[in-house]
Amino acid sequence: MPRRPPASVAPPLPVDARGEALDLDAVARIVDRVGASSSDLIPILQRLQNHYGYLPEAVAAEVARVTGIPSSRVYGVITFYAQFSTTPAGRHKVSVCQGTACHVRGGRGVLRTVESELGIKAGGTSDDLAYTLETVACLGACSLAPVMTVDAQYYGKLTGAKVSAALEQVTAEPEERDDARR
Repeated sequence: MPRRPPASVAPPLPVDARGEALDLDAVARIVDRVGASSSDLIPILQRLQNHYGYLPEAVAAEVARVTGIPSSRVYGVITFYAQFSTTPAGRHKVSVCQGTACHVRGGRGVLRTVESELGIKAGGTSDDLAYTLETVACLGACSLAPVMTVDAQYYGKLTGAKVSAALEQVTAEPEERDDARR
């Protein structure tokens, strides 16, 4: 007969990608505010992703447990919609446009420079979770091509040197960033 741990020993808390304990109490709080029906699933997941930065497996399982929605449905919604991520994103989101105007004006070179500067490929996140790099079809600033955004800040008419300066600006202290924009 297998031995069970004493009743006073709590099961270990699930951990996130950084190895830190996940506070799953947020799931119940959000479900209480939003509702627990199937029609509430997307708003629940949106709020949870905003809270955690992504949707870890333990959070998805807790959503299923708390709402009574089958876990297959929860995972189906998470994996169907591009707005949801099961992997952690970096603190800084870098989006490099690969639309027609940007492509024609050197968008591919901008992407290669960003990949080289950050040490990650498009679609990836740096090991220290500082950056997530993605490509997009259009950022809506074609007159500034080639364009990228860093944390929703637009950088246009990019060259290799401008890419480096923009990324350096992100890592600068807030006061230094303010000085650089003046």
